[in-house]
Amino acid sequence: MGSFLFASLVYLCSMNKLQVSTKHLHRIAYKDAWDYQESLLQKNLDIKKSNRDHELLGDGVPAVETSNYFLLCEHHPVFTLGKSGAMENLLVNNTYLQQQGIEFYKTNRGGDITYHGPGQIVGYPILDLESLKPDIVLYMRNLEEIIIRTLRDYGIESERSEGETGVWLDTQFPHKARKICAMGVRTSRWITMHGFALNVNTDLNYFNMIIPCGIQNKQVTSMQKELGKEIDITEVESKIKHHFEDVFQVDLISD
Repeated sequence: MGSFLFASLVYLCSMNKLQVSTKHLHRIAYKDAWDYQESLLQKNLDIKKSNRDHELLGDGVPAVETSNYFLLCEHHPVFTLGKSGAMENLLVNNTYLQQQGIEFYKTNRGGDITYHGPGQIVGYPILDLESLKPDIVLYMRNLEEIIIRTLRDYGIESERSEGETGVWLDTQFPHKARKICAMGVRTSRWITMHGFALNVNTDLNYFNMIIPCGIQNKQVTSMQKELGKEIDITEVESKIKHHFEDVFQVDLISD
C-alpha cells in the first residue's frame, strides 16, 4: 500500500510539471534553425493574442496553453552578431569568409559576436516563462547552471563571470580566464528563443577571426581542450537534458 501511494505521488508530481518537447535538429544551417525557432515563437504569440482577445470579449472560450520546446543541434561554420554587437569584432572581411565557407548573420538575440560550428552543442529553448517564472535574469542564470552542472559531471569546474553572460573557467585569474559556453537570448511576451553554445570538440581556431562576445584579452576553450581528449557529444547532450529537467523542474518529451 505504501509503495502504491508513493508511486501515485510521483505520478501526480510528474503530471504537474511543465512538459517541454525536445527535438534534435542534427547538423543544420544556422538560418534554417533560426527560421524554425521564429515559427515556434510566432505560434505561441498567436495563442497568447487569441487568449487575450477572448478574455477581453468575455465569451467564455477557454484559454489555450502555449507549447514549449528545447531544440538541440550543431551548425555549419557561422559567425553571428547580436543586437548590441559591433562589426569591428569581426576581424576578417566578407571575401575571406566566402573563401573559407563561413556564413555570417546579424541576429535579433542579445550579446555580441560568436562562432557556431561542428563539435559544438547549441541549445535553443523556446519556453513560455509565464508558465515557469517571468524573470529573464533568473532564466539566464538557470541556463548557466545547466552547463555548470554538466561540466562538473566531467570534472570541469566552471563558473559565472560577474557582469558577463555565459560559463567561464578560472575567472579569478584574469590572465587565465576562458569562456567555454556563450549565451544570447531574445524574449517576446515572455517567450524565449536563441540560447547557448557549448564548446565540446569545437575547432577553436575559428575564434581567432573574431573578438569573441566583444570581450578583449580573454580566451575561449572547449571540453576537448580542457580534458585532452575528444568527448562523446551525444553523452554530453544527454547530461544537458537531464540537468535541464532538474533546473527548470520540467519533463522533457521526445518529439
